[in-house]
Amino acid sequence: MRPKYFRFNGGRLVLPVFFPDATRGFVKTLDFLDVKKTGVQGVLVNTFHLWQLMNRKILKKAGGIRGFMGYHGAVISDSGGFQVMSVIKKGISSGRITDEGVILNPSRNKRLIFTPEESIRFQMELETDMVVVLDDFTDPGVGHKKADESVSRTIDWARRSKAEFEKICKKKGLKGDKKPYLLGVVQGGEFMDLREKCTKELVKIGFDGLGWGGWPIKNGKINFESAKVISKFSPSNYLLYGLGIGKPEDVVNCFGLGFSIFDCVLPTRDGRHGRLYLFNSDSIDEININVGDFYHFYDAKKEKNLTDNSKISNYCDCILCKNYSRSYLYHLFKIENLIAMRLSSIHNLRFYSLLLDKLRNA
Repeated sequence: MRPKYFRFNGGRLVLPVFFPDATRGFVKTLDFLDVKKTGVQGVLVNTFHLWQLMNRKILKKAGGIRGFMGYHGAVISDSGGFQVMSVIKKGISSGRITDEGVILNPSRNKRLIFTPEESIRFQMELETDMVVVLDDFTDPGVGHKKADESVSRTIDWARRSKAEFEKICKKKGLKGDKKPYLLGVVQGGEFMDLREKCTKELVKIGFDGLGWGGWPIKNGKINFESAKVISKFSPSNYLLYGLGIGKPEDVVNCFGLGFSIFDCVLPTRDGRHGRLYLFNSDSIDEININVGDFYHFYDAKKEKNLTDNSKISNYCDCILCKNYSRSYLYHLFKIENLIAMRLSSIHNLRFYSLLLDKLRNA
């Protein structure tokens, strides 16, 4: 049976959990009191970006990223593998990926090396509740040979990451529940034999769980075959983490496959663009997430909203729905007031909190 709880610095959370992205130590347009009031119980911070931005002396003085942010919920960190793909493999920044690690050349006179060990060291300095090993992101569309190379490198980096993690835990005297979770990441692209290989090899190394890595979207939809392979070949006591998952229906589908940890930028990003999530129901009790169309999008920027004084939602208890009209939200977006982004982001996070409540009670 999959784990029922996620332990963190202040206690434990009932799974499943959804963590919005506080990429550089904040959730855009929101403060952490806003986040807490939505029912969201934790956030994700981005290892790769913070590694480049943070002064480590300041981080240590603050007692880790949680103390620095002034946030008291659960905090998880990713490995940095996806960001490496974004800035290097897409040609946004110069650099290269080697067996040693990631070589970065942000400027002509600057050279950085981001190794699996360094990723672990920095995450342990962040003092997050869950640490993820550095992986070599399998490029979408590559052939089997290239995908196999990324899997082999991912497995090697995972082995090195685990060794560094255990060394730091021993040095700090972290044992049992005092240790953060350590998760491996499964790569392999669209090749299910490689996904199986990667999963099995990571299990041999030994982790607290596995993350679904890579780019699962094909033709605009998620291919769940990789998730099925990871779930099938991972031990029943493993946490399964859908990195970057995602859309409400994808969260529901992944949960059905045994995944219980999710993070995504979508609810807050959509909120900032006036795209709000609404359940297709007249009350919270009537929400049925087991039907294909259990929600829809509401476009707050449509001009027809100007004369609509009704609430965004009759059942939602977020600050937006309890206090303001569709007309007023339209007005705020039209004049490009940042309050519109804040209120809409709060609403979308509340939607996700209600969605996760439904999954917990399913």
